[in-house]
Amino acid sequence: MLKFFKKSRISAVILLIAGFFILGIFIGSHNQPEINKVTNISNKNTPTNIKADFTSFWKVWNTINEKYPQTDKTTNQERINGAIVGLVESLNDPYSVYYNPEDTKIFEDEIAGSFSGIGMEVGIKEKTLTVIAPLKDTPAYKANIKPGDKILKIDQIITSDISIEKAVEIIRGEKDTTVTLTIFREGEKESRDIKIVRDIINVPTLDTELTKDNIFIIKLYSFSANSADLFRDALKEFSLTKTDKLVLDLRGNPGGYLEAAVDMASWFLPQGKTVLIEDYGNNTKQKIYRSQGYDAFTDKLKFVILIDGGSASASEIIAGAMQDHGRAKLIGTKSYGKGSVQEVIDITPDTILKITVAKWLTPNGISISQKGLTPDFNVEFTQEDYDLGKDPQMEKAVELLNNFTTI
Repeated sequence: MLKFFKKSRISAVILLIAGFFILGIFIGSHNQPEINKVTNISNKNTPTNIKADFTSFWKVWNTINEKYPQTDKTTNQERINGAIVGLVESLNDPYSVYYNPEDTKIFEDEIAGSFSGIGMEVGIKEKTLTVIAPLKDTPAYKANIKPGDKILKIDQIITSDISIEKAVEIIRGEKDTTVTLTIFREGEKESRDIKIVRDIINVPTLDTELTKDNIFIIKLYSFSANSADLFRDALKEFSLTKTDKLVLDLRGNPGGYLEAAVDMASWFLPQGKTVLIEDYGNNTKQKIYRSQGYDAFTDKLKFVILIDGGSASASEIIAGAMQDHGRAKLIGTKSYGKGSVQEVIDITPDTILKITVAKWLTPNGISISQKGLTPDFNVEFTQEDYDLGKDPQMEKAVELLNNFTTI
């Protein structure tokens, strides 16, 4: 009996010790850092120079693995891509975007120019997908899409739930197929559906005209790779007319090559004058783009630039430089306000990050992206004007150029 009691006592002690051991393992496992519980992930440690607590991130990661009933439906890499997308979206910058492998291929195709679409530039304004400008003679232009139109739906897909890149992907498609845009236009009470047939887009560059008032007009549609050369040829044509009245029409011009804008501004500014300031933040680094000093025209040049809500990016660079240096008067309405620089960085062999690295400032330090450009003479161009064949902004330009001493 005594032996049995001793054996029972020894067994109880062993069980108790084992229980404490198991409890210790459980408590130790429960209290260990969440990152230590993560398996099948490489390079998971936080860099020492980052002052942030990643515990909640890894706790969510582990909770998904433990609790979510369909964890096998996504791979670890797909979840990481999703986390990176959210990380970039936290910047609240519509022009900074992470491209997964599929989106990277689409982006590279667009850069190569191998796509068809409807021919318009879009951006985010007041948190809404907005038309910057339709390009001349494209399907969007012919369908009467206007700068400032709010795109509420694309083929019944609500745009508030998707990125710019996703919206562009949906709008673009095969030639001769149709896309329906639900747009809301300022001044109207209800939205409207506009059906547009896609086509191959050939981006126009510029047109010239000498009016009966002896005013030379350069209508610049985009800042393409060859626009600087074409602009030079247009200025030669202007010089041969012997008139001193020049209109540069940048309405509906969504921009393009920065270098082209700097080159064009150089025709009106002495060498070394500031055309644009690239601000990299915190007042620690700035890059200044200066005039190359072609400076082909005297101070007697009567020069007006037309802008509107569709004038963006490179259009704002040249218009802002001319306004700040007193070389031209701006007529029209406030420009779009797209003044930022994006850099494309390879993240993996099949993913990229397009991230904003700087903001554009005019020579006087005005932030293009925050404020846009305010014209010297604010003149509206309404739908009624358009329907009646009137152009009050051009009419104001003609009036000013014929009475230039008054401005």
